[in-house]
Amino acid sequence: MIGFEPRVATGLDRLVEERFARLKGRTVGLIANQSTVDRRLRHGIDLLHAAPGVELVRLFGPEHGLRGELQDMVGAGSETDSRTGLPVVSLYGATPETLKPRAEDLDGLDCLIFDLQDVGARYYTFAATMFYAMETAASVGCSFLVLDRPNPLGGLAVEGPSIQKGFESFVGAYPVPIRHGMTVGELARLFRLERQLDLDLEVMTCEGWTRGCFWPETGLPWVPPSPNMPTYETALVYPGGCLIEGTNLSEGRGTTRPFENWGAPWLDSASHEMAEVLDDEPGVCLRPNIFRPVFHKHAGTTCFGVQPHVVDPRAFSALRTYVLMLMKAVQADPGRFAWRTEPYEFIEAPIAIDLLFGSSEERIAIEQAARDDALDLEAWFEGLSRRWKQDEDAFRDRRASNLLYPES
Repeated sequence: MIGFEPRVATGLDRLVEERFARLKGRTVGLIANQSTVDRRLRHGIDLLHAAPGVELVRLFGPEHGLRGELQDMVGAGSETDSRTGLPVVSLYGATPETLKPRAEDLDGLDCLIFDLQDVGARYYTFAATMFYAMETAASVGCSFLVLDRPNPLGGLAVEGPSIQKGFESFVGAYPVPIRHGMTVGELARLFRLERQLDLDLEVMTCEGWTRGCFWPETGLPWVPPSPNMPTYETALVYPGGCLIEGTNLSEGRGTTRPFENWGAPWLDSASHEMAEVLDDEPGVCLRPNIFRPVFHKHAGTTCFGVQPHVVDPRAFSALRTYVLMLMKAVQADPGRFAWRTEPYEFIEAPIAIDLLFGSSEERIAIEQAARDDALDLEAWFEGLSRRWKQDEDAFRDRRASNLLYPES
C-alpha cells in the first residue's frame, strides 16, 4: 500500500516510526474510533495489537462508537471488538455516568492512550471524553499518552464565549471558547495544569504542523471522525452550525451536507432575503438552499435555508455567520420557530441552546432582538459579542503556557 505523503506526521505516525519504543513492556488501553489511523490509513488498534512488546488489552469507544457507526446521542453498550477480540468499554452509554471511565475500567493498565481526531470546536465531545478519562487515570495512577493530531481549523483563532457556571455539560465540559484554537494534546496540558491533576501525562506531538496550518495544508486524508462530520468543509462551519441543534430548525442531519444544510419547511421566502442581507459576510458566499432530510428533524419534508460556501477559511467566522443567520430565521417566523426543549446530552435544564452557548445570555438577546423590526443587525451582534471578547482574551492568556506548536 503506497499511502499518502503528507507534510504533517501525527502522533500515531511518529509512534509507528519509532516502532512503539516508548510502549515496550507496557500494558495499555486505547481510546479510539475510525479516525485513529496513520498516514497509510492503517488503524491504530491493529498497529498496537500487532506491536511486539506492547500488550493492548482494552479498548474504549467514545460517542458514536469505537467504529463510528452510531448517530448522535445514541448510546452504546460495552462489547467485544469483533476484529481483535478485545473488550470494548463504552464511554457513551445510556446514562451520564457512562461518559467517564470507572476506576475498575483501568485495572491492570500501565498507560491509557488517547487518539481521536478533534474538529476544533468546544461542543465536539471528544475533548470532554479525554478530560474525564484523564481525571480517572489520575485517580488510579495510570499514565496518559495523547497521540496528537492537527486542529483542522488551525491554531491561531480563538472565538466565542466560554462556559459560565451552571451551564457545564458534555458539550461544555470545560470552560473554553467555542473555537479554542488548540490541539487535543495542548488541551490535555491545559486540563492537567488548571485542574492540578496528579497525572503522568505525555503528548506525542505532530511533526510539521504549525498554528497557521488548516487541514488541506497538512496533506493528511480526512477520515470522518463522526457520522455527521463527513468533510473538512463540515468542520469549517461546525463552530456555528452546531448551534442549530438547539432549535427546531434542521441542522442538515439526514442529508449529505450536515451543518452546511440548515433550515425549515417555513423559511421558503425568507431564505432568499437572508442570503441577500448577509451577502457581505467575510470569507463566505451564501446561497438560498432547498433540501429534504431522510431522517432526524423534518424527515421527508422539504426545507428551505441558506448554505454557506466558504471561499476564505481564514476570513470566515462560522460563529458570527450562523448567529446572524439564526437571528434572521427567528425574525422570519417567530410563531413557528422554537428552541429545542427535549433533554440534550442527558440534561433537561438548561435547554440545549444555553448549553451550547455556555449561558442563557445569547438566547435572551436573540429573543429580545427578534421583536425589533428595525434591528441594526451589525450593531446588535457587536453588543452580543462584547463579553465574548473578554472571554477570548482571558483564554489566550490561559492557554499560552500549554501551546506546543509555532505560529508558522
